[in-house]
Amino acid sequence: ECVKLEDTGYTDTLYKTKTSDIYMEQENDWDRDLLLDPAWEKQQRKVRASESPGAAAGACAMRYLLNVLNVFEVTQGQNCIILRKKKQKLHRFYNNNNYYYYLFFKAKIVDGNAKMTLGMIWTIILRFAIQDISVEETSAKEGLLLWCQRKTAPYKNVNVQNFHISWKDGLAFNALIHRHRPELIDYDKLRKDDPVTNLNNAFEVAERYLDIPKMLDAEDIVGTLRPDEKAIMTYVSCFYHAFSGAQKAETAANRICKVLAVNQENEHLMEDYEKLASDLLEWIRRTIPWLENRAPEKTMTEMQQKLEDFRDYRRVHKPPKVQEKCQLEINFNTLQTKLRLSNRPAFMPSEGRMVSDINGAWHKLEGAEKGYEEWLLNEIRRLERLDHLAEKFRQKAAIHESWTDGKEAMLTQKDYETASLSEIKALLKKHEAFESDLAAHQDRVEQIAAIAQELNELDYYDSPSVNARCQKICEQWDALGSLTQSRRESLERTEKQLESIDELYLEYAKRAAPFNNWMEGAMEDLQDMFIVHNIEEIQGLITAHDQFKSTLPEANKEREAIQAIQAEVQKIAQYNGIKLAGNNPYTTITPQSIDKKWEKVQQLVPQRDQALQEELARQQSNDHLRRQFANQANMIGPWIQNKMEEIGRISIEMNGTLEDQLTHLRQYEQSIIEYKPNIDQLEGDHQLIQEALIFDNKYTAYTMEHLRVGWEQLLTTIARTINEIENQILTRDAKGISQEQLHEYRTSFNHFDKKRTGIMDSDDFRALLISTGNSLGDAEFGRIMGIVDPNNSGAVTFQAFIDFMSRETTDTDTADQVIASFKILAGDKNYITAEELRRELPPDQAEYCIARMAPYTGPDAVPGALDYMSFSTALYGESDL
Repeated sequence: ECVKLEDTGYTDTLYKTKTSDIYMEQENDWDRDLLLDPAWEKQQRKVRASESPGAAAGACAMRYLLNVLNVFEVTQGQNCIILRKKKQKLHRFYNNNNYYYYLFFKAKIVDGNAKMTLGMIWTIILRFAIQDISVEETSAKEGLLLWCQRKTAPYKNVNVQNFHISWKDGLAFNALIHRHRPELIDYDKLRKDDPVTNLNNAFEVAERYLDIPKMLDAEDIVGTLRPDEKAIMTYVSCFYHAFSGAQKAETAANRICKVLAVNQENEHLMEDYEKLASDLLEWIRRTIPWLENRAPEKTMTEMQQKLEDFRDYRRVHKPPKVQEKCQLEINFNTLQTKLRLSNRPAFMPSEGRMVSDINGAWHKLEGAEKGYEEWLLNEIRRLERLDHLAEKFRQKAAIHESWTDGKEAMLTQKDYETASLSEIKALLKKHEAFESDLAAHQDRVEQIAAIAQELNELDYYDSPSVNARCQKICEQWDALGSLTQSRRESLERTEKQLESIDELYLEYAKRAAPFNNWMEGAMEDLQDMFIVHNIEEIQGLITAHDQFKSTLPEANKEREAIQAIQAEVQKIAQYNGIKLAGNNPYTTITPQSIDKKWEKVQQLVPQRDQALQEELARQQSNDHLRRQFANQANMIGPWIQNKMEEIGRISIEMNGTLEDQLTHLRQYEQSIIEYKPNIDQLEGDHQLIQEALIFDNKYTAYTMEHLRVGWEQLLTTIARTINEIENQILTRDAKGISQEQLHEYRTSFNHFDKKRTGIMDSDDFRALLISTGNSLGDAEFGRIMGIVDPNNSGAVTFQAFIDFMSRETTDTDTADQVIASFKILAGDKNYITAEELRRELPPDQAEYCIARMAPYTGPDAVPGALDYMSFSTALYGESDL
């Protein structure tokens, strides 16, 4: 026959091979009990016969015809002549002849034993139809089973666990076909309790539409307790080869799912960042106007409530926001690291929600907060002084108004017109005494006006009523001055006619008036309220009071002298038999009133002593609070500063692995957190100081505000440092950077980090790149700076440096790879449909793509076509193209 082929011009290379016999090696795999079962033999014959060239065109056995001949060479040690160019019909004819010859004649080696012959054919099928099946590096049988399980997993009533019982109801065969060709089978109409119908339906559809011959009979499978495993495997392998083209689609779908999962996770992180940033900015937006509101309240109670609200804000409301701000920065850095590691474009928050925007808003918040507490304390101090001044104004005004009561009527009476000379003289002397009294009250009127002016300057809420009262007093005072002058003139005109005066009364009146004013002033001073803020001030008041008490003996002498004048008047009158006509005509100050006021002064002196001593005790208590706060503050302030310096030193040192550094930093963070009770205790001391209205502390330079800011900065700094190490670990593990490489990167970075801040400028960074072997031109350096400093801040962090170094040496998935994967799912089209996405991808990821893909508008577009190319590009950003 070979010669004949040469004559016809169809010669070809002879395919010859000699190998050892593997037939007997496979014999041990056969089930010897089944070899004795006639039903098994009948089933095997049907399966093997289906592998013959006489089966339908395109059947599984025909696909491996050449390989079958090769197996005969292997099993029999014979050489087979095969025409390699099998495109010609004549070639296929001679190949078939060769197949029949070796199948039916060489099988005599088993002495005509049909079961052994069928076993040999199973060896052929195993090697060329099943043995080349491998899924995820498993064996052929395991691989084929895993493939079936994955393909039928979504179908109800199907649970493929083996190649015998799992296939008896026929649903698994129908599920395989429906998974790849859903238009051929209406799976929902199949019933588990009708296995014969299910099996026949699958066998007929496979033979008609998939060119898979009907190797099995439904009745044989259903009627067998345990269908033959080899027969089922042989038939299922035909489905595997028929649908093998779908494997590429599955691989492409897996790649797309992986990319989409990364993108969905990143989008979730972005949404979390946006929400947290919006909430924090909204809180800041609401809080700043409250802190900037400097509208003063009218009363001390209202202002103290504002101070208490501010304390709640500092202790309760702000600390969680400080942690939220720190967590927001950590989340942002972690997200950017994940985006870089997955070759995604950097995350750009929506306008106004950048970390820099939040820092700016936070800076404004702290700026508004900084002066608010000081303003509150100043306002409380102002209101305290206003209350004191207002009360002082009312006291002095009441005393003055009491003194002026009836003075206008007295000055306007015409009693001098009908008076005798002695009476006129008396009236004149009395008027002189009144003028002396009027002059003595001048200081009080000026004090009242000065207090009213100060109340106006301090914006006292009841200034209108104070001004009205002050205006009335001043106008009345001016009127009294005019009336006094007018009455003096009238009396002096009459004096030339009337000369009678009682000198003793006059002397009494002159001395009694200033003494009476002194006593009134003393009583006013002894009852005057006082405000002091330290021990020195109260000691000054005590010294002044002691000085006042030292003048009392002289004052008592003056009182006795004045009373002696009155006694002399009485003595002279009695001696000369003069009947006094009423009281002293020159004054209304009686000896009884002088004694009464003197007794009042004597009572007020010890009361003033007690008030001053009580205030001294309060100021001593306040001084104790100052010392108590200062002792704690003077320890906590340097402790915070020392911890800040230690964190800065730790962040640039390289002691041990990153995990060691992370463990050390977390222990360090725990030690800082455990220090919090000291801060809380200091807050308690500070609250006691504020409740005591203590406004200064000479024992320490630290304020609670400074220590709060320092504490918050310390917590934020240690959290940021830990996050930097975590991101370095994440980068190292994702990029495959060794500990030695990371140590080398850190050593190089520290060498050029001249200021030891963990951040270097562009000139130092250029020197660092050159030291690592990069030859840099301006264009290349500009490209690298665009990567490590996308915001053009002019500063490069260590994290950005190691991201760049790892990025330059690591391969990651790209937009081109994702586009290629979608192209496989789309059957090489430039678009993909929603139906194809739902068939190839998990439901959630399919809907994710459909919702985000734009309609395809190319020249070959069809209704419902989706543009997967622009979608894939958008996942990575325009720069990837």
